[in-house]
Amino acid sequence: MQPVKKALQAWRIQQRVIVALMIRELTTRFGRENIGFLWIMAEPMLFAVLVGTMYSIMIGEQEHGVGVIAFVASGYIPLTVMRNSFGRIVSIFLVNGALLYHRQVRVLDFILVRFLIEMVGGMMAYLFVGTLLIAFDLFPVPAHIGFFLAGWSLYMLFVFSLCLVIAPLSEMSEVLEKLMPVTVYIAIPLSGTFNMVSWLAPAARDVVLWSPFVNGMEMMRYGLFGDAVRPYYNIWVPLGASAVLAVIGLALCRRVRRTLVVE
Repeated sequence: MQPVKKALQAWRIQQRVIVALMIRELTTRFGRENIGFLWIMAEPMLFAVLVGTMYSIMIGEQEHGVGVIAFVASGYIPLTVMRNSFGRIVSIFLVNGALLYHRQVRVLDFILVRFLIEMVGGMMAYLFVGTLLIAFDLFPVPAHIGFFLAGWSLYMLFVFSLCLVIAPLSEMSEVLEKLMPVTVYIAIPLSGTFNMVSWLAPAARDVVLWSPFVNGMEMMRYGLFGDAVRPYYNIWVPLGASAVLAVIGLALCRRVRRTLVVE
């Protein structure tokens, strides 16, 4: 029983560390004035609604039998979480290295905290936008909530596993900081944000299904729109890719921690 008690105590301590780091990060980034930490929800929400409205003006209210505003918003919010997570994770050890003076703080805590902030913000934005648009009959009531949550989880799991790799690599090379914004935008066609796999030609379909993002997005879209869309997905692609990247990321984080100078 003694090892179990020690493990539980260590877990409780780590929970307090993560909460404290989240409060510090939110206060540093958003301050205490105006709407404060609610900006983590406002940013993806505004982007999703504005981009969805723009697309509906250009191509009409519906595309392939689904509402354009709902379709764009449902893809753009996860994309914003992904983009912001990658942007915030670059050089994270350099910025927060002084906190490693406290032995309870780990390098993984920095990555987890910034990812959790972006993910929670995205979830809040999704809930608020969905509720608001449902009231105006512009967003569907989720047809299969289980599929939606499973797709969201797989999408976010892959984002987090990539963060585990990006964070230590950005510490090893400054070039990554310059390439990251370009890389994210190049990856948009392989994210499933603006199209369903069923809309593509068979040859293109076989290619994009190797993208973990696409598989998660397809499940989210099916969870939202139900039989109005035809999903293509394979859960083992995001699960397998996330597992491989997590192992590589943890090894890189351990290597960086050994060479990181704590001031």
